[in-house]
Amino acid sequence: MTEIRVAVVGTGVIGRTHIDTLKTVPGMVLTAVVDPSPASKDLAAGLQIRHFTTVDDLLSAKIADAVVVASPNDTHVPIGCQLLEAGLPILLEKPVANSLAESAQLAAAAAKTGMPVLVGHHRRHNPLIKAAKRALEDGAIGPLVMATVTCAVLKPDDYFDVAWRTDPEQGGPLLINAIHDIDLLRHFFGEVAAVQGSASNAVRGLPVEDTTAAILTFEKAGLATIALSDAAVGPWAWELSSGENPGRFPKHDAITHIYAGRQGGLSLPDLSHWTHGPGGNWYHALKHGTVPFTQTDTYIAQMEHFGQIVRGKAEPLVTCTDGIRNMEVVVAIKQSSKTGRAIQIADLADSNGAAR
Repeated sequence: MTEIRVAVVGTGVIGRTHIDTLKTVPGMVLTAVVDPSPASKDLAAGLQIRHFTTVDDLLSAKIADAVVVASPNDTHVPIGCQLLEAGLPILLEKPVANSLAESAQLAAAAAKTGMPVLVGHHRRHNPLIKAAKRALEDGAIGPLVMATVTCAVLKPDDYFDVAWRTDPEQGGPLLINAIHDIDLLRHFFGEVAAVQGSASNAVRGLPVEDTTAAILTFEKAGLATIALSDAAVGPWAWELSSGENPGRFPKHDAITHIYAGRQGGLSLPDLSHWTHGPGGNWYHALKHGTVPFTQTDTYIAQMEHFGQIVRGKAEPLVTCTDGIRNMEVVVAIKQSSKTGRAIQIADLADSNGAAR
């Protein structure tokens, strides 16, 4: 395969991000978009590529070797399964499904067809996350003990004019934003064992939460807290501090993730490293350093990785199973908020038929 022909399903904000990214990745070419909206037809005409209103039409044309699925959340499973059964690898935007039961259908289709699924938790492709992962694996802070993650942003009122963003099955900052933070916590700590959460919609009064707090207990060891709101002002959010998407969000110097271990601490996205050194404790001054890394475009890195997967030269960095595990944590936080009780992830997965 000299050149990978890629189609993008869905031309919303993230779909257009993938479209723009494909223009810059050698060895991959955008051949079509699939979206029923009139605007997407104009977009395709401007790009001089094919436009289809259905996935069936795309498959009949046979002009794609791989597909990016960036359509509304409630279409991820039916479209994803259809493409996998047609023998096409997919880059599937998060969340993988609207429910854990639906996610099991996607996992079954991937297992049956043997086609790879890369889930679009793009932050794992960020060089600073890769640098942090290496530092943790190399013992820079010792065994992880705790972490805290903050996400505070003020979304404008018209953001919620898009219907799915106020649908409890698809919207809310837990599914839209915090699921990425959950993915990073799992990436660093391992699997989540239990969750205690509390959510509120008191600020906006919409059907979805606007503010949430949660405590995550991990299987191996460690605790983490997440506090997020899309109705509160602050720079303490990955989107506003990482510089990952400069075309959409201004960059601020703020810390959003703090990881503390037995021998040191690490903050993100600044990659500050703190340690006492041998024998040190809180009576001794901490030593400060910075973990080095070279910044590159995260979405380009993700698309290049997808290309390697399609060519059979790499396995997905973020698998379908990862996507399901992240969904489990989101569902657990929501259930805990409603019941006031801690939720065991294993019990939740068993009751919903999710693959484990």
